[in-house]
Amino acid sequence: MCQIPVMFNHPKIQFLRNRFILVLIPRIMVAIFIILQIIGMMVYPGGTIHDEATVGYSFSNNFFSDLGIYTAYNGEPNYLSMSLFMISLIFVGITFIFYYMTLPQFYKKDSLNFKLSILGTLFAFGGSIGLIGTALTPADLVLDMHVFFANGIFKCFMITALCYTIVISRSNVFEKKYAWGYGVFFILIALYVGVLEWAPPPRSSQSALVFQVITQKLIVLTFCLAIVYQTFGVSKSKILLWLLFDQKLT
Repeated sequence: MCQIPVMFNHPKIQFLRNRFILVLIPRIMVAIFIILQIIGMMVYPGGTIHDEATVGYSFSNNFFSDLGIYTAYNGEPNYLSMSLFMISLIFVGITFIFYYMTLPQFYKKDSLNFKLSILGTLFAFGGSIGLIGTALTPADLVLDMHVFFANGIFKCFMITALCYTIVISRSNVFEKKYAWGYGVFFILIALYVGVLEWAPPPRSSQSALVFQVITQKLIVLTFCLAIVYQTFGVSKSKILLWLLFDQKLT
């Protein structure tokens, strides 16, 4: 464990300390994710877990994960939608790994902030692995593994959001409103984790399915907005921009 802080000081990781990784790539990946999900919805053959006869994708009855199943619920092949789903989640997962790998470097001057940022980043790695794992485990073929990875995304990023809420509020790297942004994200994702744990399962009834589907879409939208919002904090932070080019950071 004592080697972890040293890892985040490695010169190869400091090389990632640039606007391309911290601002442009996250925005581009969020846009690509949204576009590919929309295209995937357009080409999804049809069917839900309660109604195999549904034509096409239902925004209120189909999960995002339905885009990634091998065979649609109506029995037709789902290759194109599945491929788009896999590509989007894998790219986003990889992007988040590099994005959060870079962040702890900016909080090294405060020991508590540095440790909390590392903790938040480690859980972000877990969430990113969850994204990639969700992409590679179609729910109609390996449901248990798919649910494990999908739920892990939100549980891990919930801890990440809490850690960075504290870190940003205690530092002067970002404006304090970005700590509030992370704080709101933490509360919303914690509520969604509560839905995953205690709300009626989607297969129990049609109303439970609709509730689970809508809440999932709301939290994914919140997720995308939170990431983009933080990139504006990076681009506007004079201290952070100075740190990006300060090669003597200790």
